[in-house]
Amino acid sequence: MMSYFTGVLLFALGIAFTIALHEWGHFTAARYYGMKVRRFFVGFGPEVFSFQRGETVYGLKAIPLGGFCDIVGMTNQDEVDPEDEPRAMRNKPWWQRIIVLLGGIIMNLLIALIILYGLAVTSGLPNQNPDTTAVVGEVGCVAPRQLDAKNLAPCTGSGPAAAGGVKAGDRIVGVDSTSLQSFEQLREYVKTRPNQTITLHVERGDQKLDLPVAVESASRLDETGREHTVGAIGVTSKPVELFVSYGPVTAIGATAGFAGSLVTATLDGLASFPAKLPGVVASIFGAEREADGPISVVGASHVGGVLAEHSAWPMFFLLLASLNFFLAFFNLVPLPPLDGGHIAVVLYERVRDFVRKLRGLAPMGPVNYDKLIPLTVAVAALLAGVGIIVIVADIVSPVQLFG
Repeated sequence: MMSYFTGVLLFALGIAFTIALHEWGHFTAARYYGMKVRRFFVGFGPEVFSFQRGETVYGLKAIPLGGFCDIVGMTNQDEVDPEDEPRAMRNKPWWQRIIVLLGGIIMNLLIALIILYGLAVTSGLPNQNPDTTAVVGEVGCVAPRQLDAKNLAPCTGSGPAAAGGVKAGDRIVGVDSTSLQSFEQLREYVKTRPNQTITLHVERGDQKLDLPVAVESASRLDETGREHTVGAIGVTSKPVELFVSYGPVTAIGATAGFAGSLVTATLDGLASFPAKLPGVVASIFGAEREADGPISVVGASHVGGVLAEHSAWPMFFLLLASLNFFLAFFNLVPLPPLDGGHIAVVLYERVRDFVRKLRGLAPMGPVNYDKLIPLTVAVAALLAGVGIIVIVADIVSPVQLFG
C-alpha cells in the first residue's frame, strides 16, 4: 500500500512539474521577445507563498494542478501602464505572439520526448512490432498430469519435440497442412491430437525442415478443476520481447517513431473524447469503467500509484509522457481560454489585416476580447463541468489495470 501512495504522490508531483514547465515555456518566450511578465504562479486557489524578483512576482498556490503566466497586454482589454506599452504582448509582431502562445505547448512536447528518450536508452520502449510467431524457447519432457492450477507433476526424458529434432530457437511456421501465426495456435492444434504424429514445419536459420513429432497424451485440469486428456509435445514459447532498449544514437530514431505513434493515439483519443463521456457518466452509477476512456489528473495519479505498486515504472513514465502529449494537443484546440484559442485570434487578426491591406485600408489592431467573453465563459464552464464529472468517476469507479 505504501508503494501505491508513493506512486500517487510521485505522479501528482510529475503533473505539477509538467504544468510548471508549461507555464515556464510561455514565460521564457515572452521574456526573450521583451514582453513584461508580471506574475508567474504554479497552482490555483489560495496563495501559499510568493516573492518578487526583478519585475516578476513568483508564487505557489494551494492546489498545484494548474498555473498561469501573467504577461502584460496579452489582450486589448488588459490595463497597461503607459511606460509598459512598448513591452505589451498585444503590441508585438504577430509571429512573436504566436511563439509565446506556443511556448507551453512546445515545452510539453519536449518533456514527452525527453521522457521517451530516457526510456529508450534504459528500460526500453514498447516493441511496436513484437514477434508473436511460434518461436521455441525450450524443449523438455511432458508432465503426465496437472496437480493444481499452478503446478504440474514431475517428468523425465527429453520429450517428444526434442526426440523429433526440435531445438530452442526454431521458428515453427506450420503444422501438417495448417500455417501458424502464433504459439497459441500451435498449442490449440496439439491439444486436440493426443497419441497422434504431426509434422512441424520449422525454420532454423536458412534451413526449412519438416519434423515428425509424436504427440504424447497428458492429463490437464479445465477451468472447473476437472481432468481431461490433451496432447502435448514438450515445447515452450520464447518470451515475446515487449520492450526494446536502444543505444544513445539509435534511440533518437526509436523515440521519434514511438512519439509518432503516441501522437496518433492522442489525436484519436481527443477525437473520441465526446463519444466516451457518456460511458464515464454511466460508470458513476455502477456501469463498468472503460480502461481506455478519459481520466482526470486524479485518475492519472491513481493509475500512476497502481503502476508503482506493481513496479511497472516504464509504464509509469510512459503515462507521464502521454499526459504531456495530451496537454500539448488539447491546448491547441482553437477555443478560448485555451492557448489554441488565443492563437486563432492572432491568426484572425493577421488574415483580417492582410485583406484590409489589399483593399487599401489600415490595420484594425487587436481583437476586442469583450466580444469573446461569452464564448470564453461557456468553454471554461464546459471544461470545468466535464472535469468534475471525470474526477467524480475517477473516485467512484477508478480505472482498473490489473483485474
